[in-house]
Amino acid sequence: MAGHDPLLLGSAAALAALGVVLVGAATRRHGEAFAVRQILWVAAGGVALTATALVDLEALRRRANVLYLGGLALLALVLSPFGATTNGAQAWFSLGPLALQPAEVMKPVLVMALAAHGARARGPLDGRRLLGALVLLGGPVGLVLLQPDLGTAMVLVSLTVGVVAVAGARVRHLALLGIFGGMAVVGVLRAGVLAPYQVERLTGFLHQSADPRGTSWNLEQAKIAIGSGGLAGEGLFSGSQTRLAYVPEQHTDFVFTVVGEELGLVGGATVLGLFGLLAWRIWRAAWRTADPFGALCCAGILAMLVFQVTENVGMTMGITPITGIPLPFLSYGGSSMVATFAAVGLAANVARTCPQATGAALGPAARLATT
Repeated sequence: MAGHDPLLLGSAAALAALGVVLVGAATRRHGEAFAVRQILWVAAGGVALTATALVDLEALRRRANVLYLGGLALLALVLSPFGATTNGAQAWFSLGPLALQPAEVMKPVLVMALAAHGARARGPLDGRRLLGALVLLGGPVGLVLLQPDLGTAMVLVSLTVGVVAVAGARVRHLALLGIFGGMAVVGVLRAGVLAPYQVERLTGFLHQSADPRGTSWNLEQAKIAIGSGGLAGEGLFSGSQTRLAYVPEQHTDFVFTVVGEELGLVGGATVLGLFGLLAWRIWRAAWRTADPFGALCCAGILAMLVFQVTENVGMTMGITPITGIPLPFLSYGGSSMVATFAAVGLAANVARTCPQATGAALGPAARLATT
C-alpha cells in the first residue's frame, strides 16, 4: 500500500506467514486442514488491515464510542444462550464451521475508545478523566471475567495502562492502578470465578515440579520441547515433541514451543526480532504523529502486543503464569488473527499520516500537553 511504513507491514506479514508454517508443523499429523484454515484467517486479517489502514482517522475517532458500545453488546450476548462454551469458557459464537470470539474484537475497539477519551482531555489526564478511562475498562473486563477469561482481561488492562500512561496520567495514579490490579487478580483467584483447573494452571509456574504428570504437564513438555532445540533446532517438521504431540494446545497457546524445538535459539531470536521491529515502528508512528488520537491508538496497540508476546513466550518457558493468551500472528485462530491485523492496520494508518520531517515530531506526551 503506497505511503505506508514497509517495515511495519512487512514485519507483520512475515510473522503471519511464519505462523502458517508453525501451525502446519504443530498439526502435521492431522493433515493440512489447520494450515489451510490459518491461511484463510491470514487472508481475512489482510482485509481487516487494509480497511483500518485506509479509513479516515477522524471519522474513526468520532465513532469510537459507537464501536465500543457494539463491542460491549457482543460481550454481553456471548454470555447468553447464543454463546458457545469451549474449555470451560463461554466466549465464542459458533457460526457453523467458524467461531467468533468477541473478546478479541474488543481489544482494538477498547484501544480506540480510550484513545478518543484521552484525546478529548486536551492535556494530561486528571483524576476525573482517569476515572472515565477506568469506567471504559471496567465494562469489558467485567464481562470477560464472567466467561471466565482472566488472560484476556489482563490484556485489556495492559492496553489501558499503555494509553493512560502516554495520555499523561500521573505516576501515583499509575502506581495505584498497579496495586488495585494486583489485588483484583488475587480476588479473582480466591472468589471462585475461575474453574479449579484454570486456577491450577495460573499458579502452577510457582511450583513447577510439584505435579509434572498433572497440573504441570503442559509446562514441563513445553520446556522440554524448547530445550531440545538447542542453537539451530531439530529441523522444521522434525521435532520429536511436536511430531508425537506431547505438548497440549501446541498450535494455539504453545505455538512458540514449535519455534524453540524445530528452529532453535536462532529461530526464537528471529521471531522476537520481528516482534521487536514491529513494536519499534508502532512506537515511531506514535512519536511522530501530529494527531493525539493516533498517538494514543499506537500506545494502546503497542502495549497490547508487548504484553501478549511477553506473557505467551514467558509461559512456555515457565517464567510467567499460563493464561491462555495467544501469540499474535503465530497462534492458530481467526478472531485473534483478524483483530491483531486490524490493530496493526490502525497503527499503519497513523504512520501513513505522520509528517515527513523528523523535526516536526514532538512526542505523544508533549503534544498532548500542548494541544
